[in-house]
Amino acid sequence: MTDSKSATGAAEPRRRPTMGDVAERVGVSRQLVSLVMRDQAGPSDETRRRVREAADELGYRPHTAAQLLRRTRSRQIGVLFNMDQPHNVELVEGLYACAQDVGYGIALSANVPSRGERQAIEELLGLRSEALILTGPSPGPSPDLSRVAEQVPVVQVSRSATVPGADLVRSSEAPGMSRAIGYLAELGHRDIVHVDGGAALEAEERRRGYRDAMRRHGLADRARELPGAFTEESGARAARELLARGTLPTAVVTANDRCARGLLDVFVRAGVGVPQEVSVIGYDDSRLAHLSFLDLTSVRQDSAQLAELAVQAVTERLDDGRTGAKEFAITPTLTVRGTSGPVRTAE
Repeated sequence: MTDSKSATGAAEPRRRPTMGDVAERVGVSRQLVSLVMRDQAGPSDETRRRVREAADELGYRPHTAAQLLRRTRSRQIGVLFNMDQPHNVELVEGLYACAQDVGYGIALSANVPSRGERQAIEELLGLRSEALILTGPSPGPSPDLSRVAEQVPVVQVSRSATVPGADLVRSSEAPGMSRAIGYLAELGHRDIVHVDGGAALEAEERRRGYRDAMRRHGLADRARELPGAFTEESGARAARELLARGTLPTAVVTANDRCARGLLDVFVRAGVGVPQEVSVIGYDDSRLAHLSFLDLTSVRQDSAQLAELAVQAVTERLDDGRTGAKEFAITPTLTVRGTSGPVRTAE
């Protein structure tokens, strides 16, 4: 237990109770506490009573000066997103809902080939965004982004490039890949190929998860990786390469659902039975995986949970006054559908 006094014997200043402390005491979300404190519609009378009692017990009081300042604030969160990835689109939908719950709006700026990330971020700042949430593959370390993080809170979602001072909300990629390999190994698969995500920084952790999982299951000498990317074309290219080799693996785990879709298309055209001959697993569990004509087994990243944590990180900075960087991580699960099954048996 930490002593409440310093080495000199002087008592350390008591930490000011936060909205998060009240939420924890009552067992509700910070968003709900915020609604009660702002006297907004939504919470029941009983919830309002419990929240206010907990606030009194803890000595929590909304910061009056901050409330006065907030009246002139934009209460706008800038979101940078990549339109190419279905997972990011679902994440943005979740961000809208979570931000609205705590009284914030969303300003969007798309990262597209015709303009760089820097220009997109400058546009968001020009719209008076009080904080930035950055989604999509990260291009790598950026001095410009580091400077931005010194000016406004920055939250990176599922991005691997380190930005000093920025919060990180992510899915634990390696455990997600490990779940996929473990599931296949239990079904008897030994010849499992990984089509990777190429140069994307996020792909490295998935590659590492694949290698580690293959090693744990005694399959290190059978591990094979094909270069790919987060696109359908990369999956199609990998499928053609596998077909050209003559002997197909019993299972393929791809970098994401888009890559899996490209691979499946080429396999189907070539008459390869999925999952009778080859099991295929994607990553993200995006809406693409849910399509009835794909019915893709996929590692699930919970977009709604990632969105909730990203908005929580923003409000902790802007409303609670947190200054230190923080990391939030969720553990992926595996959604089993029709593209995976037991290893094929020799006829």
